[in-house]
Amino acid sequence: MVLCYNLICTMEEAPFFDINAKSFRALFDQYYQPLCESLNYYTRDAQAIEEIIQDVFVTLWEERNQLHIQHVKTYLFTSARNKALNYLRDRKRRMAMLESWAIDAMSLNQSKEVMDPDELSAYLQQAVDALPPKCREIFNLSRKEQLTYAEIAAHLHISVKTVEAQMSIALRKIREKMQALGFKR
Repeated sequence: MVLCYNLICTMEEAPFFDINAKSFRALFDQYYQPLCESLNYYTRDAQAIEEIIQDVFVTLWEERNQLHIQHVKTYLFTSARNKALNYLRDRKRRMAMLESWAIDAMSLNQSKEVMDPDELSAYLQQAVDALPPKCREIFNLSRKEQLTYAEIAAHLHISVKTVEAQMSIALRKIREKMQALGFKR
């Protein structure tokens, strides 16, 4: 509670809430779980939710001297929602870019020559086989097993960010290998 115009007010009712270490800890303890539950509406990815909420609180702490927050609860839930929407937008863009790269990597060169699909498949398999073991495993889980990045992360006990990074590496190396074999982007 804070003093507010000679009355006792809750944190949310104070004209501007002063954030110090003690009040920050109280906010974190009070709102962490409700924020997690709120973000479950946007994504079921527990790790992403945790990262988003941590980012909200880190931003709150780092910018505490510049922020003039009147309603802390509203600020926290709005910030968390916006960061979740940004996360979903960025994830969609990354996935579209990775898919585009995969299509580019597997496309035939633009010459008039037509390649036998089995031969193309063999070249592609050769490029996949040349990947580092963990990278190859993640690529195969994504492309052959059709698992989502979140499912791969859970299956391998790694973060979604690691899966994304490994897929990016895999697609880049496959593209480079296919280009070295004469396939154009």
